[in-house]
Amino acid sequence: MAGHSKWSKVKRFKGAIDAKRGKIFSKLSKEITIAAKSGGGDPGANPRLRSAILAARAQSMPNDNIDRAIKRGTGEGKDGEQLEEITYEGYAPGGVAIIVEAATDNRNRTGAEVRRIFTQNNGNLASSGSVSYMFHRKGQITVPRSSIDEDQLLENALEAGAEELTTEEDQYVITTSHDQLYAVAEALKKAGVSTDGQRFTFIPDSTVAVRDETVARQALRLCDELEEDDDVQNVYSNLDIPDELLARLPA
Repeated sequence: MAGHSKWSKVKRFKGAIDAKRGKIFSKLSKEITIAAKSGGGDPGANPRLRSAILAARAQSMPNDNIDRAIKRGTGEGKDGEQLEEITYEGYAPGGVAIIVEAATDNRNRTGAEVRRIFTQNNGNLASSGSVSYMFHRKGQITVPRSSIDEDQLLENALEAGAEELTTEEDQYVITTSHDQLYAVAEALKKAGVSTDGQRFTFIPDSTVAVRDETVARQALRLCDELEEDDDVQNVYSNLDIPDELLARLPA
């Protein structure tokens, strides 16, 4: 878990750069479209769509944008149904393993661009399965620390079927098995717990500690450029940077 938490810390450390509203809306819109395409346009019967809509509203996405994204997924709009999900695997400098989730209407374009980003940042794209075995697919739910006492939340989370509760600077992170994310989220809601996000994630079984500043910069730059790509939805890594080195890296 340490590496995953560290990568989360790195992303928050650089959050001011990444928080571009248009790009955020684009990624959220794609997730809504894919969720509607795979499970239908009714959020009451489609947990993934319901989760995607909640995430969009948390970022203040207008309802019109949400409705259009749903219609694209159900075929009522144009071109949305052409989106497909693709997962890429590769390595950053220092032997850091990376998983990239993309949503695209052009597999060839996206594959070429992801390969270019890896190559130009001293990494390499790998074959399917060469990295994913190092990770476990999990669900995660975040809860504001200011909203509930930790002991009470732990009791509620365990009763709901969660696997783990960790505490970060401003939030609690509840980890669930992959197939229990939505059930645990619903149980917490019924228990009166206010959550501010839920998602699937990849958590590494072990982490790669990078203590060389040059290698750390290269690995972070690779991850950043992948996340900035319009077709990339999520980037996961087993990167672990010590706090004292992280503090020296530019925001």
